[in-house]
Amino acid sequence: MHALRYMAMTIVALLLSLAVPPNLVWAQSTAADQSILRYQRLLQRNSRDATVYYRLGDAYMQKARETGDIVYIDLAEKALQRCLEIAPEHSGAARHLAYAMYMRHGFDEAAAQAQKAVTLDPTDSHAYGILGDAYLEVGKYEAAAHTYQRMIQLQGDLYAYSRLSGLKSLQGDTAGAIADLERAIQLGQAQERPPESIAWAMWQLANESLALGQLPAAEASYLEALNTFPDYYRALAGLAQVRAAQQRYPEAVDLYRRAIAIVPLPDYAAALGDVYTKLGRPEDAQKQYDLVEYIGYLNTLNKVLYNRELAYFYADHDRKLPEALDLARRELEVRQDIYAHDVLAWALYRNDRPQEALTAMTEALKLGTKDARLFFHAGMIHHRLEEHEKARDYLRRALATNPSFHILHAEAAERTLKALEAQLGMAVLQEQTDDR
Repeated sequence: MHALRYMAMTIVALLLSLAVPPNLVWAQSTAADQSILRYQRLLQRNSRDATVYYRLGDAYMQKARETGDIVYIDLAEKALQRCLEIAPEHSGAARHLAYAMYMRHGFDEAAAQAQKAVTLDPTDSHAYGILGDAYLEVGKYEAAAHTYQRMIQLQGDLYAYSRLSGLKSLQGDTAGAIADLERAIQLGQAQERPPESIAWAMWQLANESLALGQLPAAEASYLEALNTFPDYYRALAGLAQVRAAQQRYPEAVDLYRRAIAIVPLPDYAAALGDVYTKLGRPEDAQKQYDLVEYIGYLNTLNKVLYNRELAYFYADHDRKLPEALDLARRELEVRQDIYAHDVLAWALYRNDRPQEALTAMTEALKLGTKDARLFFHAGMIHHRLEEHEKARDYLRRALATNPSFHILHAEAAERTLKALEAQLGMAVLQEQTDDR
């Protein structure tokens, strides 16, 4: 616990050294903060009230969702475990504890704990949701689909449809994913769910639009999320990505800085560094790249949470490539979803092991996910293997799916594709000449 607090304070100090406005650093104060204070005071009067421990754990989890601060996950676990010590049959605490385990990437633990919650209350739809999430993260897609359907049968609400949309997106059903998210948002608003939960669904809807290169739709949904839950760090970073795709780079810088000031996630710092690179500001870019590593390696817990982000970062930026491969392999031990296979494929490619990369990439593409980044990686791997037609086809798919999928890699895809098309065109011309 002391290490986590030290981590939070140290990152704040680093942000201040990078000239991030101090009033923005973890600045959000919401109803969750008021609930935390209220339940802490109640426990001072009665330290054996299981219900209050449960509600305190719930408030900590909500705060963790709002800020991304892992300190609150640890606090939530402690409160919920105390609740279960006093009241072992408390199904709500069992469910929330599973969610806390899920948030710190203890997916097998989370699945086992969610099963306990389901046993305690077979009608608890949200327990099924957490169970499905845990299955999804380890690549058990059929089990996740079955579990989400059970959740919807019990209660078709914002939480159920937003989860089902994520599975549909992975399976390449983008229209179905968007429809489910729109339904989730409508249900969340009608049922007066927490603003952060509704904003999360709006953020996901924006992500689906952005993945398809639909910048106006993505922009509208990110702005709606920010209107629903002001200074929502996920939506700020998402809108920054839109602004970068629109080549409105100063606005992208400002939005990324605001998101990082609220919660410094390594992928946000990497993205900001890439914008600075695009602007020709290498010193500013390097500060952000240093921040990526600082956040990722600050303590042991982060090494679990951010293995994937660090592996992508190193592979994307062609640095510390053996370490990227080691991180990707460790990530695959924890998660066996398609993106664990993708980051492994990308790290293997960067380490000049394209045949192994192709094996991992084949696994990453198995669901038919419509993701330009996956197609880009596949195209570059086939290019390294001199399988030029396959490389061309995948790079075309990447740019057709989302021509601005990455501020730096989209240009690399275009350059490589042009070279391949010229090469293939020359080969066809030579064949025609030989036939004569």
